[in-house]
Amino acid sequence: MFHSLNSLLGQAAIERLTLLANHVLGSEPVATQRMRAHAGRVIRLQFEGWPALLPPLPATAFRVTPAGLLEWIGDGAPAEPDLRVSIDASNPALAMAQALGGTRHKVDVAGDATLATDLNWLFDNLRWDVQDDLARIVGQAPAREIARVAGGIATGMREAAKTLSGLAARR
Repeated sequence: MFHSLNSLLGQAAIERLTLLANHVLGSEPVATQRMRAHAGRVIRLQFEGWPALLPPLPATAFRVTPAGLLEWIGDGAPAEPDLRVSIDASNPALAMAQALGGTRHKVDVAGDATLATDLNWLFDNLRWDVQDDLARIVGQAPAREIARVAGGIATGMREAAKTLSGLAARR
């Protein structure tokens, strides 16, 4: 039963993350334009060294749609994807701390160089405009204040993550 529940939760999480990624991609026409050139290509994320104590991650493979968005295909991915992104996941807490600290985690990329270049461009140039999305719900002024407070909290968390990351690196 635990395995079934974990599988359902993992799939739901990947589906929501795919929706978020597509929302961010769709908000920038230049991003979807760059990705349209790769329609039909498959990107697989591989998490190397995932701790055995943690529940296994669902298959993370995505196909680029003709609209320039991502479609989660999970186990339906071909044996050889067009682009394979291997991420060291042996210490998820450290990786999360580095991400919060603004440091991009080391990854190994193999496959289509053009697709890898465009994917890297997306990571470097796309940002989720949370304030804009929030303004549609609560209005501009409250959204601005919420974003200001959240920005302060995020800065504090980033500094704490950098400190923790530095301490972990020394050990």
